Amino acid sequence: MHEMSLAESIREIVEDAREKHAFVRVRSIVLALGELSAVEPDSLRFCFEAVMKGGAGEGAELCIREVPGQGYCPACASSVALHALYEACPACGAYGVEVTRGDRMQVLELEVE
Repeated sequence: MHEMSLAESIREIVEDAREKHAFVRVRSIVLALGELSAVEPDSLRFCFEAVMKGGAGEGAELCIREVPGQGYCPACASSVALHALYEACPACGAYGVEVTRGDRMQVLELEVE
């Protein structure tokens, strides 16, 4: 379950921010989560709650903003919506679509006290 290591990375981001900005605790964390990132949101939420215990992020709300998958098909020169990695181009059926958006997870905001 790689969601556990991702949750631990979020905790490290929180702790690094706490050292730099001297806040008491985090009220909420906003993530951008790509549709193609291979991250299960429910599993991430479960792991997040577990790894945040005892730290500045304990009790913080995890807000997930889903980012749709998108790609570029060199065969037909189209920008297309993607719902899975390595799928054929929905416009022309060719394979080799290059992912251009929706394959990452990123911390966007920390609301702190």
